[in-house]
Amino acid sequence: MSLPVHLVPSLEGVGVGATVVVEGDEAHHAVAVRRLRVGESLVLTDGLGRSAVGEVASTGKRRLDVAVRETASDPEPAPAVTVVQALPKGDRGELAVEVLTEVGAARIVPWAASRSVAVWKGERAEKGLSKWRATAREAAKQARRTWHPQVDPLASTDRVVDLVAAAHLAVVLHEEATASLAGLEVPPAGSVLVVVGPEGGVAPEELAALTAAGAVSVRLGAEVLRTSTAGVAAVAALLSRTPRWG
Repeated sequence: MSLPVHLVPSLEGVGVGATVVVEGDEAHHAVAVRRLRVGESLVLTDGLGRSAVGEVASTGKRRLDVAVRETASDPEPAPAVTVVQALPKGDRGELAVEVLTEVGAARIVPWAASRSVAVWKGERAEKGLSKWRATAREAAKQARRTWHPQVDPLASTDRVVDLVAAAHLAVVLHEEATASLAGLEVPPAGSVLVVVGPEGGVAPEELAALTAAGAVSVRLGAEVLRTSTAGVAAVAALLSRTPRWG
């Protein structure tokens, strides 16, 4: 059985024999929910490639002391995949973030596409972004990732165009495209960007702006996937052709 994973702010400079203090919600979850007790083992990570295996040395109401017996530092996965996810309806945004995190996306960018039914403004934008980030954090721990994905603030189409221009490979999923992912050369390193439209699809003017910036319009197949699952299918197809999944 895999050891439980908990997130700490930093493991920089932590070595074997050190004691790491876990506080707040993470400690509460470990002690009150998972009921970890003194002597039990767990994994700590800071989401920046560093991890530590240790044993619970002591517990408190919202505190957990961990004695470290092993440490590791993993290189950042390459290529780094960014997914621009148009805002979907209801809780499908959290579903998209969850599966994208599990499949290995390095960055997730919520997008206010012109055809998005959901709207993030003011307090709703803050709440929505907080939910997406919390979902990514928990999914990363569940997937045992040492590098956790970054979830950006809401992006405009102009911002997405800039991201496309900066990527080594950028694709936009479109059901009427004639090209497929199979014909693309995926860089073994660098940055890959996948743009996923909303339920109503990417608007013609958005598609024109994205392709003008360098994105390739592609389709996944004969089936039309939901916006909450199209991204994970595309990322999986791309990563399967890289050393990450080789």
